[in-house]
Amino acid sequence: MQDLLDRLVAEARKLTASGRPATYIPALAGVNPSLVGIAVADGEGRLVEAGDSRRPFSIQSVSKALSLALVLETRGEEAVFTRVGREPTGDPFNSIIRLETSRLGKPFNPLINAGAIVVSSLLPGKTADERIQGLLSFIGKALDGGDGGNSAPVEVDRGVALSESETGFRNRSIAWFLKERGLIEGDVDEALATYFSQCAIRMDAASLARIGAAFAFDGLLPGGSRLMAPRHARIVKSLMMTCGLYDGSGDFGVEAGLPAKSGVGGGILAAAKARFGIATFGPALDERGNSLAGISMLTSLSRELDLFEL
Repeated sequence: MQDLLDRLVAEARKLTASGRPATYIPALAGVNPSLVGIAVADGEGRLVEAGDSRRPFSIQSVSKALSLALVLETRGEEAVFTRVGREPTGDPFNSIIRLETSRLGKPFNPLINAGAIVVSSLLPGKTADERIQGLLSFIGKALDGGDGGNSAPVEVDRGVALSESETGFRNRSIAWFLKERGLIEGDVDEALATYFSQCAIRMDAASLARIGAAFAFDGLLPGGSRLMAPRHARIVKSLMMTCGLYDGSGDFGVEAGLPAKSGVGGGILAAAKARFGIATFGPALDERGNSLAGISMLTSLSRELDLFEL
């Protein structure tokens, strides 16, 4: 496995020159686009990793899968899916148009910005700080019991959160439209502060792979404790398969056949059922906002290890 991961990283580095970081978020614009890392975690918490797997990064929209899992655990399916659909859109992740034109009357799924803002408003707690602390505790539980080695601490990068808040005009427009439709619970500004902070959560690929393993084993953690109900893990994975890479989800599903969730910070979280969790890092993005290196490594890994779930 080690030789395979080393080779995948070397091959993926060649692709980074054709992409660029998420320049529309000022705090991410200066990230070195040549960084590439991958980590694989099994059901016992053991890790194999290569490249820049210990380089912390802002997980951005990868956080949407984690907040969805926590809300399903604490509020249940009805609370989520009366407000958010379960269908792919084929649109960019920050699209507004279907909120008004669709007969659905709500965001198509929880993994686009509109749906994720709704889910953020449903996290346990009354304030953004309370909600984020609950989400960080949930993530911390996922990391307990594994061999994390020298993984960086999981925390909110306040500089990134502030940068997103100061430039997130489209997300503010989406949030107020959602409030007008009665889909956001509580205060809009608290929901937005929660959303910006969860996107700014910072960790490395080694930690993210261990979270992926919890999904791969339907919510079961090393040692036998449980992070989430099997059904909730399967719901999140199903949405990752159909919606996790935005308008690139179909292509990725055909080529890699893995449930995965990307973020414009360059990370991708993936889960190979009953085998292991995988996380990749590569901040050079394609035109859809997905990591060029991450897609390359996950596609190659899936083919070489026959990870297709279809």
